[in-house]
Amino acid sequence: MDCTIALDIGTGSTRAAAMSPDGRVLTVAAQAYDQIVPTYGWSEQRPADWWASACAALRQVTAQARAEGWCIQAVAACGQMHGTVLVDAEGCPTRDTAPLWNDKRTLDHVRRFEAEERLSDWLPITANPPTPAWPAFKLQWLRDYDPEAWARTTHVLMPKDYVNLCLTGERAMDWTDAACSFLMDAATGEWSQKVLDRLGLDREKLAPIRLPIEILGAVTAEAAEATGLARGTPVLVGGADYPVALLGSGVCRPGMASEVAGTSCIVTLIANAPVLDPEISNVGTPEGNWGAFVLLESGGDAARWARRAFHGNELGYAEIVAMAETAPPGADALFFLPYLSGERLGAHRNSRAQFFGLAAGHTLSHMHRAVLEGVGFAVNRHLRVMENATGTRPDVLIASGGGAKADLWLRIKAAIYNRPILIPEEPECGLVGCAALCAVALGEAADLPQAVSRTVRHGREVVPDPAWADRYAVMQPVFDKLYLQSQALYDDLDHLTGNTL
Repeated sequence: MDCTIALDIGTGSTRAAAMSPDGRVLTVAAQAYDQIVPTYGWSEQRPADWWASACAALRQVTAQARAEGWCIQAVAACGQMHGTVLVDAEGCPTRDTAPLWNDKRTLDHVRRFEAEERLSDWLPITANPPTPAWPAFKLQWLRDYDPEAWARTTHVLMPKDYVNLCLTGERAMDWTDAACSFLMDAATGEWSQKVLDRLGLDREKLAPIRLPIEILGAVTAEAAEATGLARGTPVLVGGADYPVALLGSGVCRPGMASEVAGTSCIVTLIANAPVLDPEISNVGTPEGNWGAFVLLESGGDAARWARRAFHGNELGYAEIVAMAETAPPGADALFFLPYLSGERLGAHRNSRAQFFGLAAGHTLSHMHRAVLEGVGFAVNRHLRVMENATGTRPDVLIASGGGAKADLWLRIKAAIYNRPILIPEEPECGLVGCAALCAVALGEAADLPQAVSRTVRHGREVVPDPAWADRYAVMQPVFDKLYLQSQALYDDLDHLTGNTL
């Protein structure tokens, strides 16, 4: 049987999967790694760890493929966005670590830009408001604070691009990652010389922008030995994990809406053109549309934090969710603001998480439920911002990512959003999206919507519980008030802790 290989270079692990032509996961292997947090607000990983984990996962998958007689036709990768890798002429990283999507060390560069410029002058070009996440500002920081590495740099790559370089020796950045760099002209799809000049960055260091469905190159002899892939296997340009997961969930046409819940939580509305609003970001999608989105940086990471903080990682997530399910909807008026990693946009990127409303009768079960509900309230707040900006209220959301596997969390969110949530049959939507990319690249589908029609199936629908929806409807305004009133305290907390962003 023919198959393709999907690679997902995530924040917590790299996964490799053999995918059937109709988008089913035949086998999957994962290798985990950690984020490096040298100081408050910083978040890094080693590109070498991504490659080592990719090799280990690929060796497992290719070994099973040989045992089963599967013929690998192509490889497509998706990966975490914004992780800014500097490489030299030989393709080696010029520094050991790369700042990640949730790294906020660039905040001073962002604030300087915001103080000196009118956002309305730049939104039509960048399609995005400035934020510490964007590679543009990471590159300014790297230029200023690691000039030796910057001087040796010949190309800037994103995480999946670095793994692709290790596989093929070829360098490129796909347009989904480029569109969220603050460096690409949204109107032309090319690097913006105007932005580069304003930020003092070198165009020569930027890899060429290519489409996700293009063939980047072929697996080299060295990479074949390291991974078990056959030398010469085609490798696609691939795409960023988030827009590829959108594709793999079936969200690929204007008017469709999605929630991708992983480490972060992203709500997206697909449109023909970017939505130019200072509270909304835009990403290019693999099929050539735009996804207007708002991101909550602590989605699944909030549950991960609660598991570590309350149980020392000794309980599994299923046990924690079972505890949360014993608490009533609304957790007896206990609120959790889930801003463990601050916020991406706005004047209060240094925001913090908190519980509010604790009373003697509350238990650990209430706190776990409040964490799940707090993420739902925060996402719902973002969803209303999106709807107000676009004038669109989708009737249904399509959920993907790890959060699409958590039944209680889905029921909570459906009630908070007060609309049904549709669940893809295969929850590993990033892997399915990679399979759809391969289908077009190999000529098995005419375009990506046609590829989606053969690779994506929706398994069930989660409808709002009316009693839960009524309870959450009266809690949402209180959450919103807490969100606004807490902002006055974040600078004070920075002063007390000595942490400044």
